[in-house]
Amino acid sequence: MKNEIYGHFHPDERPFVDKAWEWVTNAGEYHETKLTEFLDPRQAYILQSLVNRHPDVIVRWEGGSSDAERKRGLVAPDYRDLTDEDMELSVLNITSGEQKFLSLEHGDYMGAILGLGIKRGKIGDIHVLEDGCHVVVAADIADYLSIHLTGVHRINVSTEILPLSGLRSSEVKLETMEFTVASLRLDGIAADVTRLSRSKILAPIKAGRVRVNWKVEEDPSCSLKDGDMVSIQGFGRFKVLEIGSLTKKGRYRILVGKFV
Repeated sequence: MKNEIYGHFHPDERPFVDKAWEWVTNAGEYHETKLTEFLDPRQAYILQSLVNRHPDVIVRWEGGSSDAERKRGLVAPDYRDLTDEDMELSVLNITSGEQKFLSLEHGDYMGAILGLGIKRGKIGDIHVLEDGCHVVVAADIADYLSIHLTGVHRINVSTEILPLSGLRSSEVKLETMEFTVASLRLDGIAADVTRLSRSKILAPIKAGRVRVNWKVEEDPSCSLKDGDMVSIQGFGRFKVLEIGSLTKKGRYRILVGKFV
């Protein structure tokens, strides 16, 4: 059964597939429940796929907001009503009286939190607001963060723990870029977005540092399509917003949104 499952996923994903399948089988065979850490959309897809394979298992998802990217899953036998189950989420409200605080970005908050020795799986979405930042976190580390997170990017900050109902979501901000490409290959589009040469963008792709829709993609010739999300370690993320018509010279018009 496991070998059959492996065929659907990238070899690098096998350790997570093993863990997820164990959660599913334990729920279905031994009536256990499992509250996962925060999973990215690819991991959530894998877990949901495995749950769908077992007729006696269900999963509930929660990330704080309806369009949350990172979510915790609660895997359980199908006879359990998970509606009122505690998903153990809290909101860390970060504020500061310093003017420079308003210029902080997503990566600044992420770096400060991970710098305290917190694992990525304990942190959900980070919502950068006009007057501060709300971070969805696992409830068991909320107090630790509230006590020890005193600065972000050399700026003094104050923190407060809020219930999930107090979460204020931020809108995703995209810097749009429009250009033409000879083909829809990953390496060509990524090179234009990052302003790297085609030869230099090959290094992170072949090193497994590029993900398409949260799945590792090592093939530079992979063809991108509308809606694809691409992340390049060290260079951020972008989304293919629209693939338009061909120019007279046979090039594709493409609109990309780079996350800022």
